[in-house]
Amino acid sequence: MKRILTAILLAAGLATTGHAADLKMGFILPSPAADVGWAKQLDLGREAVEAAFGDRVETTMVESVPEGPDAARVMNQMISDGATMLMLGSFGYMNDGLKLARSHPEVAMIHASGYKQADNFATFTARNYEGFYLGGMAAGMVTKSNIIGMVAAFAIPEVVAEVNAITLAAQKVNPEAQVKVIWLNSWFDPPKAQEAARALISQGADVLFSLHQDTPSVVNVAEAEGIYVVNTSSDMSAYGPNSVLASVTNDWSDYFVSLVQDKLDGKFKGADFRGGLSEGAVKMAAWSKDLSDEQMAELKKTEESFAAGQSHAFDGPIIDQDGTERVAAGATLPDGEIFGMNWLVKGVDGSVPN
Repeated sequence: MKRILTAILLAAGLATTGHAADLKMGFILPSPAADVGWAKQLDLGREAVEAAFGDRVETTMVESVPEGPDAARVMNQMISDGATMLMLGSFGYMNDGLKLARSHPEVAMIHASGYKQADNFATFTARNYEGFYLGGMAAGMVTKSNIIGMVAAFAIPEVVAEVNAITLAAQKVNPEAQVKVIWLNSWFDPPKAQEAARALISQGADVLFSLHQDTPSVVNVAEAEGIYVVNTSSDMSAYGPNSVLASVTNDWSDYFVSLVQDKLDGKFKGADFRGGLSEGAVKMAAWSKDLSDEQMAELKKTEESFAAGQSHAFDGPIIDQDGTERVAAGATLPDGEIFGMNWLVKGVDGSVPN
C-alpha cells in the first residue's frame, strides 16, 4: 500500500520547538527509514542536522514516496508548509525537483545521485565504487566456486560503475573469478531481491553483492544458505553475523550539516558533491573475521591508497566485454566517464539494459 502523506500527516510530523525556526527543511525518502538501508542513512543525516542546529532548524521527513507525481506533490506540499530547503533522496526525483527549484529560487534543494544542477539545486553522490572495489577484493579472496553474484537495483551509471569495480578487484586477486548480474529495476522489492539471490546461488555463486537493496533481504538469503554477502548503505551484519563479508556504508552527516550552514549563512550554491573514502561519505564496516590477517592487511593497504589519492579503482589497463581497451595502462578513467558509465568490463556475465 502506498504511504503517501497528505498535508495533514505532513503537518503532524513537524517538530514543535516553541518558537519559529530559522529554517524549515524537508526530507523525502524513496523507501522506509527502517533500521538499515539507504533511507536510514539519509535519515541519520537529518538527525545530525537537528543535533548540530537545535531549534534553529526544523525538519520534516516523509518516507516511502514513489518517484513521479507523488513525489512532486510531497515537494510542493512541503514548500507550501514553509520549507525553504529540501533533501530529495532518490535519483528519480531529479526532474520534478529541478522544475520546482526553478520556480522557487528561495528554496535550496540537495538531490541524491543526480547529474543536473542549478543555482539552488545541488547534487550529491557517493563514490561507492571505492568501497565495492574493496568488497570485490574480499570476494575474490574467499570464493571457492569463483562465481560472484550481484543483485543490482537499476543500471544507472553509479551502479554500473560498482559492478565494474567489483569485477576488476575480484579478478585482480583471483583471475578465475566470474561475475553474474541480475538487474531488479527497483530500489525496494524484497521478494524480488530474494528470488534473484536464490537464482544466483543456483548458478554457483558463493558470494553475493546486494547493490542498493534498501533491506537486508539478500543478506537474509546469504545467511540462510551459508554463503558470503557484501551489502550497501548500512552495516547489516546483525542480519547476517556469519554471512556478511563487509558492508559498504554511507555517512551524509557532515555534508548535510555543511549545506544547511551555507543556507543559513546565505551562501548556498548548487554544486555537485562526490564523496568517497577520503571525505568519509563512504566507510567500510563489518569486515568478516574469516578474512586472514594477511588478507586484511592487503585490503587496508588498498583502502588507505584510495583515501590518499595514490591509486584508483579505475586505473588501467581496463578491457570491456567486447575486448575494447577502455583505459590504457598507466591511465585512469576520467571522473565524467565513471559517472556516465554505460558499459561493463570483461568478466561480467550480463549486460546493461537499455
